[in-house]
Amino acid sequence: MITGLDHVVVLTSDIAAAGAAYETLFARTPSWRYSGGGADRTLFTLDNTSLELVAPHGDDDAAQRIRSALVTQGEGLASLCFRTSDIAKTHRRLDRLTLKPEPVTEVESRDETSGAVLSWKRTRAATDATRGVRMFFLEREQERPLSVRTTTASITAMDHVVVSTADPERAAALYGARLGLDMALDRSHPEWGRLMFFRCGDLVVEVTHRPGKSETDAPDRLRGICWRVADIDATRARLIAAGVDVSEVRTGRKTGTRVMTVRNGTCGVPTLLVQPSQGKPD
Repeated sequence: MITGLDHVVVLTSDIAAAGAAYETLFARTPSWRYSGGGADRTLFTLDNTSLELVAPHGDDDAAQRIRSALVTQGEGLASLCFRTSDIAKTHRRLDRLTLKPEPVTEVESRDETSGAVLSWKRTRAATDATRGVRMFFLEREQERPLSVRTTTASITAMDHVVVSTADPERAAALYGARLGLDMALDRSHPEWGRLMFFRCGDLVVEVTHRPGKSETDAPDRLRGICWRVADIDATRARLIAAGVDVSEVRTGRKTGTRVMTVRNGTCGVPTLLVQPSQGKPD
C-alpha cells in the first residue's frame, strides 16, 4: 500500500524566514513554491523525500486553521504524507482498517519560479484513528525536481522521522499491521525505553516509548527528524560558518555512525544529522 514517505509538513508563521533557514541547513535551493488553499508552501526535495514548509496566507477558513494550529502547538512538524502507487486501492484498505479516510481529491499546483505544473491525488486518514498523528496518502505520476545543491557538505536525504508514543503496542499495530510498514527493529532498554524501526522506502519511521509513561490514551506526537550527510565534519564546519548552532560530533547508537544536533534554524523541529557508517565525503 505504501511505497515511501512522500513528504513531511512543517508549519511556520514566516515562510520567507523558514525557507531561508532550511536553504542554509540543507545547502540546497527550494525545489517548488506555490500558494493556494489558504497557505504559502515551499518544498525542498532531497534524494528520498521532501520537506514542505507551510504558512498561512489570506483570511479564509483554511488559513485560519493553520493560524490556530500555530497558536496551539507552535512551529514544527505537523503531518506525514505517505506515497502510494494506487490511491483508490489505498483508500479502500484504509476504510476497511477503520482509519476513516476522507474522499480522494485531485490537487494541482504551479511552481512560482518555473511555471511548471504538478498534479496528484490524495486522501487523509482521521487523526483520531491514527493516534493523533496527521497522515495523508498521495499518488502522483510526476516526480518533483530535486533541490539543487548550493555548495558541498549538503544534506543528502532523510534518515528517519521520530514518533513518540505512550502505547507502543497500539503504535506497532498501526504502523506495522495496519499501514503495512516492515518492522526492522524492536528493542527495549531500561534507560531509554522501547525503540521500533519501521522501514518506509529508503528511510525509517522511528517509534519511541520512554520509561515511566503510563498514560496509554495520550496521543502520539511527531518529535523530530534525522537527516543524512556524507561528511559530518565538513557539514558541521559549513553550518558553523553560516551561524547555525550545532553540537559537537559524537558517536551514534548504531555502530559506525557519527551524529550531531542542530539547535536552531529548523522551525522548532528537533533535528539530528547522521553520517552513516558507509558514508563518503562529497
